[in-house]
Order: sequence, then structure tokens, then C-alpha cells
Amino acid sequence: MNSINYINNLSKDEFCNIFGNVFENTAWISEKTYNLKPFLDFDTIEKSFLSIYDQCDNGQFLEIFNSHPKLAVEKTLTKNSLKEQRSTGLYECTEQELNEFSNLNKEYKNKFNFPFIIAVSGKNKKEILDIFKARVKNDLNTEFQEAKKQVKKIALIRIKELFNKI
Repeated sequence: MNSINYINNLSKDEFCNIFGNVFENTAWISEKTYNLKPFLDFDTIEKSFLSIYDQCDNGQFLEIFNSHPKLAVEKTLTKNSLKEQRSTGLYECTEQELNEFSNLNKEYKNKFNFPFIIAVSGKNKKEILDIFKARVKNDLNTEFQEAKKQVKKIALIRIKELFNKI
């Protein structure tokens, strides 16, 4: 059985167990995506997830943003976030780097009312820290739009990884 047939034959619970964290701690998106079956191919799955996400209002986006962990300092992470952050060296920070991340996390959250979100895949901790320092200077609208883009990037990476495992 190919991957698409396998996915189309999953029960709602099975589908949500597999795809429930595509959007960090936001299982309702996978539940709504399930209702768009049958999927024709991988692109259809991606487009289905993104269409649900794109229909969110600003309050829902804010909830999704706030479901994301703080970089380098959050103690409780989903398996996805832990894997993604570990791959960048964020858990091998010097005390100075850890303090910088901690201070930036506080400053960013106080300024924007949601945590700094970045698709860390393919980046190292220095790149992430530099981007963090630049983005904390943005205005709310710019950063809200950037957070929406970054959440989408993370979701697309996760969908691809999950699809490749099936």
C-alpha cells in the first residue's frame, strides 16, 4: 500500500496521533485536515493543512504562536521541538549564550505577547541568535506576519518528515 492510500485509510484518531503536532500543540488543525480526505498526493496533504491554518483569525494565530516553546531555555518540549532545537546546537550553549537567549526570550515575549518563532532546521545557534537579535527590533505587525510564515515553515518540514516515515 502506498503512503497516500495508507493515510487515506487511517481513522481520525490514527491520523491525529500521527499528524497532531504538525502545528505545535494544535491538534485541532489536524482534526479539520482529516475531514478534507481523501488526499490525492503529498501536495494535497500539505495544501489541506495550510488551508486550515491560513483560515485562522488573529486570535487563533496568537494561540498557535503561544503554543511554541521559548528557544534554548524551555524545559518541556514536544518531541518535534526537542529534535529540531537539538539539531542546531541550542542545547550546547555557553552560559553567556544561554543568558542572551533567556534575555531575548523575555524581551520578545514582553514586546509581542508571543514567543520568538523560527524554523531552526538547517541553522546553527549563532545564526538563530543573530536573527533573534534582529527580529526583536521589529514592530508588532512585521513580527506577527513573520511568525505566521515561520509556523508554516515548521509545519511543512514536519509534514514532509512524517510523510517520509510512512
